[in-house]
Amino acid sequence: MPHDWGYGADNGPDTWHEKFPIANGPRQSPIDIVTGEARYDPELRPLTLRYDPSVSLDIINNGHSVQVTFSDDKDASTLTGGPITGTYRLKQFHFHWGSSDDKGSEHTVDGKLYPAELHLVHWNTTYPNFGEAASKSDGLAVVGVFLEIGAANPQLQKVIDVLDAIKAKATQTSFADFDPTTLLPNTLDYWTYDGSLTTPPLLESVTWIVCKKSISASPAQMEKFRSLLFSVEGEPECQMVDNYRPPQPLKGREVRSSSK
Repeated sequence: MPHDWGYGADNGPDTWHEKFPIANGPRQSPIDIVTGEARYDPELRPLTLRYDPSVSLDIINNGHSVQVTFSDDKDASTLTGGPITGTYRLKQFHFHWGSSDDKGSEHTVDGKLYPAELHLVHWNTTYPNFGEAASKSDGLAVVGVFLEIGAANPQLQKVIDVLDAIKAKATQTSFADFDPTTLLPNTLDYWTYDGSLTTPPLLESVTWIVCKKSISASPAQMEKFRSLLFSVEGEPECQMVDNYRPPQPLKGREVRSSSK
């Protein structure tokens, strides 16, 4: 994946269409979820997320976010149910956040921004691997979870505690035995729609599942995310903030809700 994109004035979301024309496509993400226009669909099933902590591998600063990667060569950590058919395997999760506590999420709800958004990325095991799935219209399923300012989150703290080790771009460290289930809200009602990756190459291959309930993060925990850097070691320090894409036009797509 090309890494000559970012979130600055010269390479940020407003410029992505120059190298990735699909940026203006029919099913781009994120979107603003207008709750009054989302259709309750009684056919939508509950989400079943079964995650195995033993396949948690490492945590990396990839220059755009902090990402935790999982071994996905067998059905250890899976997503089934909800709006998808078949089994999707967990590949990684990452976060998007702002430069202050009043912005940072990619999706918005009735125009509301949250301080951060967690994305758990899964791929459809109908296809042989993640790369192949990412190019198919039903290839990926991403569960989005909003972070809201509140009490310190002890489960999130396990991620926060290792951020000092990956402060600069292109640094990573092992991150074993982590259970992403602990980062999910306690109820899994959701909105769903057909969308895309929110970073280049912006492939239109994602079934989005956005949880209605948020999880908490303290102001100090959010500050720790902001201590990361877009820059590599030895370069002038460039604070990793506002690493989110703004909402894209809905273009006639339907947003469905799992609950009234």
